[in-house]
This record gives sequence, C-alpha cells and structure tokens, in this order.
Amino acid sequence: MDSVVSIERHSDRVLVLKMVLGDCLLNVFTVYAPHSWKPDEEKESFWNEVFHLVSCIPENEMVVFAGDVNGHIGSSNVGYDGTHYGFGYSSRNADGSRILEFADGLNVVICNTLFTKQEAKLVTYVAGPVKSTVDILWFGRRTKPRFVTSSEECVPKYKLLVMDMWFKATKTWHRKFEPRVRVWKLKEEKT
Repeated sequence: MDSVVSIERHSDRVLVLKMVLGDCLLNVFTVYAPHSWKPDEEKESFWNEVFHLVSCIPENEMVVFAGDVNGHIGSSNVGYDGTHYGFGYSSRNADGSRILEFADGLNVVICNTLFTKQEAKLVTYVAGPVKSTVDILWFGRRTKPRFVTSSEECVPKYKLLVMDMWFKATKTWHRKFEPRVRVWKLKEEKT
C-alpha cells in the first residue's frame, strides 16, 4: 500500500513529502526559489539550503525535485550534456545557469529536457505574452520518467503538470529450501 510517511516544511520556500511506493521511499521536494530581482545572497542561501537537504538523502531513496525555481534553463544544453538533454524552452538566463549548476553538481537530469514536446504541452504558466515552464529535476536511481507534460488549466494562468514514472522493482530472493530435521525419527531404532 502506498502511503505518506511525512511532510516536512523546512522553510517558506522548501517542503519535502516522503512517500512509500512499493518497496521504495520517494522524496518529493516542492520549492519556490527567490525571483530574479531578489539579492544574490538570498538566492545563494536558498540553493545552499536545498543542496544540503538533497545531499542528506540516502542513495537508496528516490528524489523528485519540482517547483518554481525562477530561472530559465533554455533549450541549449551546451556545457550540461549529462543534465540537460536539449529539449528545453526559451533562452537561458543567469538563474537558469544556477539551476543547471545545481543539477550538474548532484549529477541529476532535468526531466523537461528529455523529450521533445509541443510548446502548448511544455509551457505551464501563461499570463499574456509571458510564458514559463516548471523544471523538474529527476534523481533517477531506480526510476525512469516516461513523459512530463502539462494539461488543462487548473487555476487561472497555471496548467496542471503530470509526470509518469516507471519504478524498477527490486528482485525478490526466495530462501533456499532447507529440509527440516525430523527429530521424532531419532527415537526410532533405524536412525
């Protein structure tokens, strides 16, 4: 049975949901990074906090990191081949470079860049001429995302984001059969 283990609010900008999925523990980080006009000290503090929290997660647990990270990673993957797969949106800004450095430092993949998608399915926020997308970082230790897409508007200006993941089941080992000792036969003369 799938269940929520805990919900931890670490700050106004970071919330971690821990769930048991089958035999796996999944940590879902939902974040809201400081806006681009905020001071660099505030941004550094945020990214240091998140880096510390993610670094404390054991290797055998899965992590999905999603939210409004207030940066544009762009469609170019130059310099970040293992993290960015070239199917992003828009052009990269300074905060987008920070996101890519964070992902590259933890050796993770940005899911939105794995697949080519129509703009309507990639964009998650629309307000007039302003369009944006939510970047999802995938710590794929035993998972594989099949797709990440946005669907219909769930609240004004925002679209619902859907991520379909496959979990690799761990192989269950059966105990080797060991015959029981028949102690009651020890009383017989033929033993």
